[in-house]
Amino acid sequence: MSRVLIIYDSRTGNTEKMAHAVADGAKSIDGTEVVVRTVDKAKVDELLGFDAIILGSPTYYGNVSGKLKEFIDRTNKLHGKLEGKVGGAFTSSGGTACGAETTNLAILHALLVHGMVVQGRSEDKHYGPTAVEAPKKDEAESCRELGKRVATLAMRLAK
Repeated sequence: MSRVLIIYDSRTGNTEKMAHAVADGAKSIDGTEVVVRTVDKAKVDELLGFDAIILGSPTYYGNVSGKLKEFIDRTNKLHGKLEGKVGGAFTSSGGTACGAETTNLAILHALLVHGMVVQGRSEDKHYGPTAVEAPKKDEAESCRELGKRVATLAMRLAK
């Protein structure tokens, strides 16, 4: 059994659609419980009860939204307590070449500082799924794949 928490911020609904696609992928792995929360409803202390944490944000000037950044900053009280948990990132943006990769990397940097395990991807979108506006079919599939990969790795590490 493993538990996956997906926390996201979304102003237009695009990142929210991605979050639910990530959740669908994670749920497809037997023995995985998935919880999806908006950043407004997420509590820092609840991170301790999950084996994997996936964060999603819209891309704002090549970085995460202010709300998600504030949430990440509040996780400093858990420093050292998230070590070994699995992490992942995803983002939506308003266009191409506008900072989606750097947004995912900003999320991943925070997860790595916490000592979390992040699985890269050798094919495209190495750092996590990205979508321009609402996720199209292939972008939604990339989100589902992230959910599957994170849930599978969390299950392996939980053994």
